[in-house]
Amino acid sequence: MRIVVLTGAGISAESGVPTFRDADGLWEGHRVEDVATPEAYDRQPTTVHRFYDARREALSGVAPNPAHEALARLEEAVGDDLLVVTQNIDDLHERAGSTRVLHMHGELLSALCRSCGGRFPWTGELGDFPPCPGCGTTELRPDVVWFGEIPYDLDRIFLALERADLFVSIGTSGAVYPAAGFVQAAATYGARTLELNLVPSEGTAWFDEARHGPAGELVPAWVNELLG
Repeated sequence: MRIVVLTGAGISAESGVPTFRDADGLWEGHRVEDVATPEAYDRQPTTVHRFYDARREALSGVAPNPAHEALARLEEAVGDDLLVVTQNIDDLHERAGSTRVLHMHGELLSALCRSCGGRFPWTGELGDFPPCPGCGTTELRPDVVWFGEIPYDLDRIFLALERADLFVSIGTSGAVYPAAGFVQAAATYGARTLELNLVPSEGTAWFDEARHGPAGELVPAWVNELLG
């Protein structure tokens, strides 16, 4: 059985990673629009870098939770038949042991050069405008897909949805496209669909089945059920 799992902010929130959409998701009073658009970066790059530098530093203080670990265990069992597509920019799936992960919204621990287009692993700060490892210019920005930009790997994702037997959405609001449309695409291609979310999402009605509660409880239970 080929499985595509979509994960959103809800799975990482249980590890203590703040989400943009929560009331406490503001950072020093900045709205998402002030730190997560290309226009915001053009206007105030130092502010944007400070925001992501702080998030990158905070990432070391959180750890994968049982939901991440359960998905890694599922990959161990089914191998290439599982693909995790995440909207999250943290590395918690990888730290839990998952290897087949597509970060459609980019990665916090990566830098993107606006000059040469190179993408480079990055754990330090970008706010002091370091040179690009590829071309030497000082055009590095967070390798994060901002509002108004096209997510990564959409061709690979839709090909996986076309081939999937089961599509599972975990911890996502169902409000942000294109990810919000994955359930409809998977269903059109013939996959069974399951939502695991803290509360009903905006797309709950599209799923064949929905289970609601903490991801740290629902995901391990579902994986145990799947693996028998």
